[in-house]
Amino acid sequence: MDGGNSLGEFLRARRELVRPQDVGLPAMGRRRVPGLRREELAMLAGISIDYCVRLEQGRDQHPSEQVLEALAQALRLDEDATAHLYRLARPAVRRRAPRKPERVPAGIQQLVMSWADTPAYVQSRHLDVLLANPLASALSPIYARGVNQLRAAFLDPAVRDLYRDWEKITASTVAGLRALAGDETHDPRVAELVGELSVCSERFRRLWARQDVKQKSSGVFHLDHPQVGPLELRYEKLAVVGTDGQVLVVYHAEPGSVSEQGLALLSGLAGGARQIEWFRQANSES
Repeated sequence: MDGGNSLGEFLRARRELVRPQDVGLPAMGRRRVPGLRREELAMLAGISIDYCVRLEQGRDQHPSEQVLEALAQALRLDEDATAHLYRLARPAVRRRAPRKPERVPAGIQQLVMSWADTPAYVQSRHLDVLLANPLASALSPIYARGVNQLRAAFLDPAVRDLYRDWEKITASTVAGLRALAGDETHDPRVAELVGELSVCSERFRRLWARQDVKQKSSGVFHLDHPQVGPLELRYEKLAVVGTDGQVLVVYHAEPGSVSEQGLALLSGLAGGARQIEWFRQANSES
């Protein structure tokens, strides 16, 4: 669980993931840590060992731009992880807890629900599904309104059976939560999810401790659907402007592929529930 030293915890976790040989250092002698020693990181970043200790212990939480850049290079951070490092060192003004239930803009609701042949849903920055059309819900139980995708990915056995690349998906989901939460891992909702999953899932504990950060706007996933068989689908993630981090997620198959045929078949099976779901969701938002 993240406390008041998010920057130090991030630096320590990422240091332990870098092998000496990855940065041109000899892996000699007995090592008490799996990755770089503090003195090795300090040397690579061009800072003193004492300053490195102060950063990891939280006694200095606002290093200069030059130090941040040097640490990012020494830790071999990618673009997303580097941006996360800067956010931790330059925290934004904290958000106030919303007083009303989060709602999807009316225009986005209409758009999503009008896509009869395209699975689509809207998620919050906490990975709660706020809106899903019938085809998305038919595609997977994880894409149903009210479901928290992080919790379902780790705790619902049906989800693990459905996705062939479950381990990749869970790793990506955890890294995505850190990217969405930024420096606000103290947020009550994030703390609730992290606390629950840390108790219930060993895999989540290991992934969260890695401090991986990765924003994915598109990609491919595979699932074995119980009704239409194997599907290979692409996804696109689009920010919903004017909201507190809402994201529109849309799935599609390669034109002319077996997966496109399977998705069309699933659309037909889900068609009976389409109008009922439309009115149910529209009425609940009124």
